[in-house]
Amino acid sequence: MKRVAGAALTALPCLGLAAAAEGPQPGPLDWPAITREHRPWAYNWWHGSAVDPTNLTRELRRYREGGLGGIHIIPIYGTQGAEAREIEYLSPRWMEMMRHTVSEAQRLDLGVDMTTGSGWCFGGPQVPRELGGWRMQTRIFDVAAGGRLSERFDRRTLQALVAVNAAGRRVDLREKIDERGFLAWEAGQEAWKTYALIAAPGGPAVKRPAPGGAGPMINTLDPEAMRRFLDRFTGAFAGYQGPKPRSMYHDSYEYNSTWAPGLPEAFARRRGYHLEERLPEFCAPSPREDLAARVMCDFRETVSDLMIEEVFPQWARWCRERGFQTRNQAHGSPANILDLYALADIPETEMFGRGKRDPLRSRFDGAFLEGDRNVFIGKFASSAAHVMGRQRVAAETGTWMAEHFCETLEELKCLVDLLFVGGVNHVVYHGCCYSPDDAPWPGWLFYASTQMNPRNPIWRDASTLNDYIARCQSILQAGSPDNDLLLYWPIHDLWQSAPGALVNCVVHNAAWLDGQPVGRTARQLWALGHGFDYLSDRQAGLAGVEGGLIKTPGGAYRALLVPGARAMPAPTLRKLIDLARAGATVLFQDALPVDVPGAGDLEARRRKFSQLTAGLEFKPAAGDLREAKVGRGRLVAGSLGAALRHCGARRESLTDHPGAVFIRRRHAEGRHYFIANQGTNLLSGWQTLATEAAAVAILDPMTGSAAMAPIERADNGLPRVFLRLEPGHSVILRTFTRAPAAGKTWQFAEPGAAALELRGPWNVRFLEGGPTLPKPFETAALVSWTGNGDPETARFAGTAVYSTRFRAPAGQGPWMLDLGRVCHSARVRLNGKTLGVLLMSPYRMPVDNLDPQDNLLEIEVTNLAANRIRDLDRRKVPWRVFHDINLVNIGYRPFDASDWPVFESGLLGPVVLRQARLR
Repeated sequence: MKRVAGAALTALPCLGLAAAAEGPQPGPLDWPAITREHRPWAYNWWHGSAVDPTNLTRELRRYREGGLGGIHIIPIYGTQGAEAREIEYLSPRWMEMMRHTVSEAQRLDLGVDMTTGSGWCFGGPQVPRELGGWRMQTRIFDVAAGGRLSERFDRRTLQALVAVNAAGRRVDLREKIDERGFLAWEAGQEAWKTYALIAAPGGPAVKRPAPGGAGPMINTLDPEAMRRFLDRFTGAFAGYQGPKPRSMYHDSYEYNSTWAPGLPEAFARRRGYHLEERLPEFCAPSPREDLAARVMCDFRETVSDLMIEEVFPQWARWCRERGFQTRNQAHGSPANILDLYALADIPETEMFGRGKRDPLRSRFDGAFLEGDRNVFIGKFASSAAHVMGRQRVAAETGTWMAEHFCETLEELKCLVDLLFVGGVNHVVYHGCCYSPDDAPWPGWLFYASTQMNPRNPIWRDASTLNDYIARCQSILQAGSPDNDLLLYWPIHDLWQSAPGALVNCVVHNAAWLDGQPVGRTARQLWALGHGFDYLSDRQAGLAGVEGGLIKTPGGAYRALLVPGARAMPAPTLRKLIDLARAGATVLFQDALPVDVPGAGDLEARRRKFSQLTAGLEFKPAAGDLREAKVGRGRLVAGSLGAALRHCGARRESLTDHPGAVFIRRRHAEGRHYFIANQGTNLLSGWQTLATEAAAVAILDPMTGSAAMAPIERADNGLPRVFLRLEPGHSVILRTFTRAPAAGKTWQFAEPGAAALELRGPWNVRFLEGGPTLPKPFETAALVSWTGNGDPETARFAGTAVYSTRFRAPAGQGPWMLDLGRVCHSARVRLNGKTLGVLLMSPYRMPVDNLDPQDNLLEIEVTNLAANRIRDLDRRKVPWRVFHDINLVNIGYRPFDASDWPVFESGLLGPVVLRQARLR
């Protein structure tokens, strides 16, 4: 390997060491100018819409000062004692409060989104019961020869009733129901099975609605329901002349609709046969035989088509006609969520924080692919954006990350990093509540939130995290995605095999993904270091080929991979063959699909499918591969690893380190890498990048430092960069196809031996927080401030400053300050100079202004709110004062912190000066 020399080093930034070259900092090391779109946003719940202009302006100013980029208005249930302040949703007064909010936000350089509705999901008083959710059930009755069916039916809810004998003869019995609901039919000399399909209105109501927002959720399978729902918003905005929110929002799918009155007609129109004709197969229990599975697949596809083509496009059109963008959470839906996400300007995913950990200890543990933090589900939103050319991918961030008031900025940072590598580039905290200044601490709260608000002690240092996110998102929103592979989603295999009626693609249970070959393949690709985006059948239809690359509206890919699909629509297979004919590489893991899905016109569709496959001539290729040349391209079938090597897909070997994850994007002069260590061990060593580069810069988004990296060359000529990342830490690489002018050079600083332990004495003074400021004290031993003997410290939430004086150790440095254990964030000053803010372990930073004889070190440490909340509950202070669900714990039980332990707080040390070793 050949080493490319770098410049000399003279300075030590937080993450690494960089030396300033002569003259001003060059452009290749610049960060993009930060905008409101780059900064994190936050859900902003309005309790009872009890807002007023004075408090709105105060809250918005605090959000901006804390580093937020915007808010998302969601009116919800009210607060006890504040009923007189409530404003009816969408009333003229409410619209005036929205106008004031948007106007003030724009003045403060903040953006505003709003939910199309109150609470969630779409619905309200304008939705009649018959346009709310419909629930469908099927029943099977055995009728003996000579017998009668004694069941009583409601003619209004009976959608179909069919009897079938052993010979397959069918009788439609629906018209034989008398006015009392009994069946006027006798079985005769044969035994019959009778199949009933029953459906009626009875779906859920809007959850957590605001005053004026209560009512049924819409039936998402009924186009008329969406039209009626939007009428109210048409009226509310008809005379509105003020500034508008940026986007309208739709929350995750929590409807419960399995039927609509128009569904039988839509089914017949789209599938080519009537559902009643296959009612026995439709009613068959799981596991289903082949024909029954095909009928259910057709039903599920019809539901998906209705939502994607007839229902939700109405909302998207309504928004765009009025100048709104759309933000949509498609997950939870029974539709093809790739296509549903693709309808939105800003697709949005979410990851919950629940995991295999103590909910009172929200500490990063490296378990990032399981439970409700499943990056492979989150990638459905980013894939839709990448494939369709959407600039931003949002994420509801921080929902139930840990128990209330136990969340740390460290854990939130690690969650955000996982979202980033999954393709998210627009963090929306979940979130903060509007709270008037006269509300007692802790203010107005939402029950499923990381309380990211100015009343929570963690807010004091949250701007450091928000600045980190803004820097990352300024990179991740720029350029274009650089994933090599399109991973086809064989959704028909899922629709044809899953039990039950509809298949809801939820974030809380990955069985719908992990139980299918595509889920297993996605995990393999991730582990191997291959970037990929999922692709739907509809999206495949939009693809073309240019220069051997598969081009979609938003991306360019080296190959399309079909992951062990059994069934594929003939039009999709034809499209894949056409892509190959135009010069693309299409990979089939193991083998080609063998059949078409669904039951409609089955034999004719099978003939078309067979004609397509019969025209392919596969020949042996490398290893176990078989290859068919088609036009200028090829179809390849065989094992995954061999197929990936055969097509030249780039593999980022840094993922060989457990927990090392990345996302790669193109920019005008090369590539950007965001790399995070989500494992539990140090990542340290030379890493080969899978993209050609003449030079590489290292950018630290936590501090804003940037410098050029010394690089080596691997045997194949690819660049190798030295990285050193502690667990939970991250870095950005910027590669260049042509080397820029020489600039600062980066080195990482490794902690060396302890040169001096600062044993104090330490003077501790409480700066801000409550319920009262404890008395200052002096200590030689660094332990939790809750154990100093003052009962006020055990219930205090806020900030204390630790100060001590010391002489510099012998030697020349460079020096690194190691704070040891900190609970939970620290601002550090040395000799009056601010060195920075530390949010996560290891709490280390460089120091460069030591005086040989006398140094003053000041460390402002902020703890969590947990101890103060514990005290409120032990004293039975009524602070949970909200209507509806009020405030529950992470297990959705009544919240009570009175039996919590006292949380460690403050500077626990040991505080050590270390010699820094430079790499």
